[in-house]
This record gives sequence, structure tokens and C-alpha cells, in this order.
Amino acid sequence: MPVSLPYLWLGLGGSVFFGFFAEALEVYQSWRGSPFSREARRLAFAWVCAIVVLVAVLFLTKTATLFSRKIILVWFVTVLVLLVGLYGGRRLLLAFFRNRGRNRKTVAIVGANALGKRLQVAIVEMPWLGYQFVGYYDDREPGRLLQSCTPLLGDLKKLYEDARHHRIACLFITLPMSAEKRIRSILAHLGDSTLSVFYVPNFFVFNLLYSRWDMLQGIPVISVYDTPFRGVDGMLKRAEDLVLGSLILLLISLPMLIIAIGVKLSSPGPVIFKQRRYGFNGQEIIVWKFRTMTVCEDGEDVKQAKKNDARVTPFGAFLRRTSLDELPQFINVLQGTMSIVGPRPHAVAHNEQYRRLIPGYMLRHKVKPGITGLAQINGFRGETDTLEKMAMRVRHDIEYIRHWSLWLDLKIIFLTIFKGFRSPNAY
Repeated sequence: MPVSLPYLWLGLGGSVFFGFFAEALEVYQSWRGSPFSREARRLAFAWVCAIVVLVAVLFLTKTATLFSRKIILVWFVTVLVLLVGLYGGRRLLLAFFRNRGRNRKTVAIVGANALGKRLQVAIVEMPWLGYQFVGYYDDREPGRLLQSCTPLLGDLKKLYEDARHHRIACLFITLPMSAEKRIRSILAHLGDSTLSVFYVPNFFVFNLLYSRWDMLQGIPVISVYDTPFRGVDGMLKRAEDLVLGSLILLLISLPMLIIAIGVKLSSPGPVIFKQRRYGFNGQEIIVWKFRTMTVCEDGEDVKQAKKNDARVTPFGAFLRRTSLDELPQFINVLQGTMSIVGPRPHAVAHNEQYRRLIPGYMLRHKVKPGITGLAQINGFRGETDTLEKMAMRVRHDIEYIRHWSLWLDLKIIFLTIFKGFRSPNAY
């Protein structure tokens, strides 16, 4: 890379813009419990925003011709890799020392209850966070305390004394929100110390464990039912679908042509079977598949394919067992009505049936339906002949939505290649 004054100014501008976006995205304000994936996304997004603004400035000032596009691209990719790599290396180094007892903070919990116990287990099982659990504080009668919450360091008076003498560094309060007066009293007393205090709301009560916090004009709100694909994550998901979908469609174009000929020769009827299904937000979409049956059902009463189903052609049975009948759905992906990874779409008739029987069934439509998903790689593919099987499929779909990450998508795609294409339940 040529070292000249314009490039030095370019580097300086990139650094300034990156610093601005990193501060806005709170890259430098992370805490020990934040997952690496979240921090890496913030870091990468800050750098992408910096480069986008920098390039926009170059075009507006008509100075873009002073720089090589290849050099800017190499610079962008190199710095991105270095930023994420160095950040990850720093976390690994800290984890190395913390696992050996260095750079650790003493931690205690107020509230010898079930939530406190779960928090204790999490702290003890993750030594790389750098927390050393020392015990509980609780001023209730011994009979009201969870017996497995040990050791008990004392009551709240003992807590205030230990806080004043710097015997603990961090405190987690796991009392229920109904104990507002006790919590306020504790916080008032601890305001006269340098102790780091965290309040742990019991999200398990309303199943909010993986929900997201947002601020609305300074008012905290928690997402209970929402899509994970807003803002940056939505752009990442769409980019993943477009890039991988285009690449895969190129690779499978010849096999799709051969399959189309096979479908046409094996039985009379259209090559492509189009069926109405529910997509994102419960809107009807048209899903494409290679026809595998002698009939094309898409009405109010659609019967699932069963073992030795007379409607399935011999060639169609092979396609269904190997999931090759679903290859045309990559066209749906490029159209934007489906994703590569997501909950499998069901026929409209089946949706209307199961939404009345399974609580939370329609939550799977908070994202686009997918060609493969978490349920499929865990064995819930093909016929769902019992309500329990469908409920387990829905449970995996909702788990995918709550835990979504780009890495999880890639993991599901990888596992689908090796074990997701064949299933004893696919007829």
C-alpha cells in the first residue's frame, strides 16, 4: 500500500469515524458477561459505518479518484479482521488468566432463592468471566431460604459492613420485584460504598430470558414477542440469503434440470408444485417444490404424506426422502419470501389447525420461513403424526428465533448437509 499524504488522511478519517461510531454503539462499554458474538457484531458494524461515511465523504468532495478501490477494499477487510481478531484474542487472554485465578472479582448474591441459585451456578460454571463467588446475604428466617444456597455469609447488616470494608467487589440482587421496599433500602445503604451493584430481574417468570431491552424516550421496554431481524441483524440475514442463495442456486442448477426432466417423465402433470403457505407475519406466500405426487392439493383439507402413500410417485418418494423436492425454494429465497434457515412453512390448512392446538404456534411466523431449520437438524422433519411431534417442532423453531445468530445459521446449514437431507419420517 503506498504511503502518501492522501492515504494518511484517509486512515485518520477512518479512525475518527470509527471512534465516533464505536462510542455511539457502546463498543468500549462492554462488561464481562457480554457474549463475544454481540461485541464482535458491534465492533464490525462500527467499522462498516465508518467506511460507508468515509466513502460518501470522498464522493461528495470529489476526491475518490485519488484512491485505489482495491487498496480501500484490502484496507477495509484487513482492519475488520484485525479488529475482531484482536478483540477475540484479548478475551481469550483474559479468560486464560481468569481460569488461573488472576484478574478476578469477588461476587456475592442478595437473595437465597431459586434465581440466586441459577446465577451462582452460571458464575461457577464460567470461570473465564473472572468472578469468584463467595456466598449469599439474606435476612429472612432460615426456613424461608433455599437450602442449597450456600454459603450464607450473613444478613443485610453483615452485607453493609463487608461493603464498607471492601470485602466484596460485585453484588447481584435477585430479590423479586414485589420486594421493592427492601430493594430500595438495600440500594440506599450501598450508596455509601464503592460496591458494583447489579439487579437481576426474574425473567423466568414470564419466559423473558432471551428478550431484548430497548429504550423509548428514556423508558425501558422489554421485547416479549418480536423478530430478531431488525436493523443490522436484518441486513445481515438478507445478505446471507442473497449471497449463499445465489451461490447454491448456481451449483444446483444442473441437478435441478435433471430432476425436472425426471419429474416430467415419471408422471403426467406440472414439474413445479406451487402451494399457499404462511410466511413472515402470517402473510400468505407461494412456495415452490418439485411435484412428488399425482395430485396437487392446496385447499381447505390438505393431508400430510404418510408412509406408503399412494399419492406419491416412485420418483417423488426418492425426492421427498432426500429433500431434493425442496430445491426450487432457493428461488423463493432470492425473491425474499423465504430464508435459507428458518422455521419450515406448513400448508395454510395445517397452520389453521395447529394454531388452535399449540400455544405460541404463530410466533414461528415472526421470521421468514426457511428451507431448513433447527427443528430439522434435530430430527423433527417429515411427517408429524402426533400433536407432541408438532409441538416439539414449534418449540425448536421458537428457540431458533430467540437464539438467532449468523453463526447459528451457518451451523444449521453445515449440519443439514450431513444429516438434514435424509429422515426416516420423510415419505
